[in-house]
Amino acid sequence: MGELKFSMGPENETAVTEFILEAFSGLDQRLQLFLSLVLLLIYLTRVMGNATIIFLVCVDHCLQTPMYFFISNLSFLEIWFTSSTSIKLLMILGSGRRTISLSSCFAQSYFYFALGTTEFVLLVVMSFDRYVAICQPLRSAAIMKPQLCIRLVVAAWVMGTTFLSYRLLLLCRLTFCASNKIHHFFCDSSPLFKLSCSDTSLLWKMDSILLSFVMLGSLCLTQAFYTGILFCILHLPAASERKKAFTTCSSHLTSLVIAYGSCIALYVHPSEHVSLEANRIVALLNTVLYPFLNLFLYSLRKKTVIRALNEAIARATIKL
Repeated sequence: MGELKFSMGPENETAVTEFILEAFSGLDQRLQLFLSLVLLLIYLTRVMGNATIIFLVCVDHCLQTPMYFFISNLSFLEIWFTSSTSIKLLMILGSGRRTISLSSCFAQSYFYFALGTTEFVLLVVMSFDRYVAICQPLRSAAIMKPQLCIRLVVAAWVMGTTFLSYRLLLLCRLTFCASNKIHHFFCDSSPLFKLSCSDTSLLWKMDSILLSFVMLGSLCLTQAFYTGILFCILHLPAASERKKAFTTCSSHLTSLVIAYGSCIALYVHPSEHVSLEANRIVALLNTVLYPFLNLFLYSLRKKTVIRALNEAIARATIKL
């Protein structure tokens, strides 16, 4: 374990310059090692799977459609989102390196929320694309032009990275002069704010208001598009088409329930009332389970993707 680092502030207070992430410290060492191997396998599967999706969309002309363009962007986002917390978690469980510097902690917190916000906006864009494809099939190509698709993705990234920039500015103004132990596996809002010696009331309120706006706003839009899709599905003439569409929508909705349900439970109401234990458990759903499900629900279970993957493997085999 690294050496604890402190510095003397202007008022002879001991200011914390390094944190210790105490997640799963109560578990047996062998159990921690086993858990690290399981999480490493899941992490590598996510990264390799998402990288494969991006590669296939780039090289296969059949996948160069608005839907797969958005899916490839979601895959790219998922790689960075999961890496922002999973790499440190693996280090904690595998090697016991629990220390994290103040600047790294703030950066991790910013990227977690910024990339999460970008993903919520991107999910709205994807639900809009599905609405147009199912409910306006004859106008789909005219509406979802490449220029519009690119602008929607750029808008999602800009909104996510700039909308949450206020957190980084306010975090940098906080001082930490008491305990430096964070009872979590990453620098989430609740445990970080509770450790600060500064007045965090403004951050609590801004987090509650702005994150509520992002999550509930995107949820309402996504729900509206999927409601429209369900009404269109009911009017499909063939029963086989209705069954296929319902299966696809139900899998997407399952993923959305996990994402929105866990985030709303943690961040919509004031975080002071959420226990750190509940925060840690629910955060695992966001950072481990949800991205893993997304890989299969949106990508790897689609026949077009499987066909493109088989063709790519066949071409590679022939060249060898």
